[in-house]
Amino acid sequence: MLKIYNTLTGKKEPFEPLTAGTVKMYVCGVTVYDECHLGHARSALVFEMIRRYLEHSGLSVTFVKNFTDVDDKIINRANELKIPWQAVTARYIDTYYRDMGRLGIQPATVEPKATEHMAEIIALVQVLIQKGVAYQVNSDVYFQVEKYGAYGRLSKRKLDDMQAGARVEVDERKRHPMDFALWKGAKPGEPSWDSPWGKGRPGWHIECSAMSMKHLGETFDIHGGGADLIFPHHENEIAQSCGATGKEFARYWIHNGFVQINQEKMSKSLGNFFTIREIFEKWGYREPVTAEALKYFLLSSHYRSPLNFSDQALLEAKRALDDFYDLFGRLEDSPSAKNSGKISDNDPVRKAAKQLPKAVGEFGEDFRDRMDDDFNTPDAIAMFHKLQTLVNTQLRIGFSDDCIKARDVMRSFGKVLGLFQLPVREWQFQDRAIKLEAEHLIPDSELERLIVERSEAKKRRDFARADEIRQALAAQGITLEDRPDGTTRWKR
Repeated sequence: MLKIYNTLTGKKEPFEPLTAGTVKMYVCGVTVYDECHLGHARSALVFEMIRRYLEHSGLSVTFVKNFTDVDDKIINRANELKIPWQAVTARYIDTYYRDMGRLGIQPATVEPKATEHMAEIIALVQVLIQKGVAYQVNSDVYFQVEKYGAYGRLSKRKLDDMQAGARVEVDERKRHPMDFALWKGAKPGEPSWDSPWGKGRPGWHIECSAMSMKHLGETFDIHGGGADLIFPHHENEIAQSCGATGKEFARYWIHNGFVQINQEKMSKSLGNFFTIREIFEKWGYREPVTAEALKYFLLSSHYRSPLNFSDQALLEAKRALDDFYDLFGRLEDSPSAKNSGKISDNDPVRKAAKQLPKAVGEFGEDFRDRMDDDFNTPDAIAMFHKLQTLVNTQLRIGFSDDCIKARDVMRSFGKVLGLFQLPVREWQFQDRAIKLEAEHLIPDSELERLIVERSEAKKRRDFARADEIRQALAAQGITLEDRPDGTTRWKR
C-alpha cells in the first residue's frame, strides 16, 4: 500500500483517497515574471513522477497546477522592462511551456491563472469577513491569524515566536504582525479589479485557495510544492481555507527539497542561479537526451532531500544512461544463438546469470514496493541497475530471451520515471547532433545509402570501392561495424 510522508503530520501515512479510484492533486505553480530555473525543474519532475505513478497504480488523477500572473514581482519586472504587465506574464508563460516541453512534462489537467479567478477570490474573501476571521482596513483586507487557533500546524511554528518572513508585509495597521493580506487596495499604475472594498488585487495566498477549491472542491487529496512554500504560503492557505469552510483543506501535504549549488540553496542573490534554458544550451545534446539525464539526476535523490547540483553530477547521470542505452543497443544486435556452453554450471558468472529470470519476474512487485514507500525513486533506480548487471552477466555466457524480457521491463517501468524511453539510435548516435549539423557532416539518409552501396560492392567483390566508402565515412567520424549476419551497424 502506498505510504506518503505528510508534512502536516510529520510522518508517513497510508494513502487513502477521498473517493476510491480517483486522486485530486493541487501543486503550486510558477510566478510568471522570469524564466524557470532548476528548482522549478525539480518540482515539476517530482510531481510529474508522482502523477505518473498514481496513474500507473490504476488511479484517475485530476491534477491542477496554477500560474500566479499578478504579483509584486511581475509589476516590478514590467516597470523594469517598460512594458505592460500582461506582456510580462504572456512572455514567461510561453517560456514555461517551452521549458516543460523540453523536459517532457505533460500539461496538468487544469492550469488556472489567478487573473481568471477574480470572482472566486473576491467571494472567498467575503466569506472570511463574514466569518469574522478577516477585517478591512481602507481598501485592504487582512486575515486575522489569532482567530485561527491551529495557525502554525503545518510549519510547526508557534504564533508568538514567528517573525515576518518572505512576502509577509510589515504594516502598522495590522492587528497582529503575522496577519496577511487577502486583498490589496489599488496603487497608481498597478493592475486592479473592482471589489466590495474598492479597486485592488488579491494577495498571493488567497489565489491558491480560491483556485484549488474551484477545481477540486473544499477538501481534496494532495497539495504539493517546494519546501520553501511551507511557510508562509501553505500555512496561510490552510488558515484561510479552513477558516472559510470549517473543513480540512488538503489531506496530504507533499514538499520537495531544495536544489543546492555547492551546498547552498540556489538563489539569484548568491549568483548561483541556473535556468532550464541555460542547462539545455550549455550541454548541447539533443533535448530528449538532456531531459532524460536531468530526470535521472533529479530522481536519483529522494524528492524530500536537498539536492546538490553540479556539471559533474549531470555528466555522471548521462554516463549512467549511456550504459543502459548501450545495453539496449547490444540486445538489438545480439544473435539468436543460445548459450555457448563454454562456461561450467559451477562458474560464478553462470550462477549469477541464473538469477535473471527470477529478477525479471519479480521486478514489477519490487518496483511497486519501492515506490509505495513515499515514492522512493533512488531505490527504484538501483533496481534498474541490478537488472542491468544481471543482463550483462547473462550476455557473457550468451544471449537468452530473458535479456529481451529484462529490456522490456526496464522500458515499461522506466516510463513511470520518464527514463529509457528514447530509441537507441537517437540516444547513441544523435546526442552530438547540434555539433554535427554545425559541421555540415553527412546526414543519416546519405549514410544509409552509402552503407547499402558498400554492401553491394562487397557482394560483387569490388573491395576497392567498399574500402573507399569505409575510409570516406571514417574521415567523417563514422565507424562501421560488420556483423556476422551480414548487416552493418554504424556509430558516429
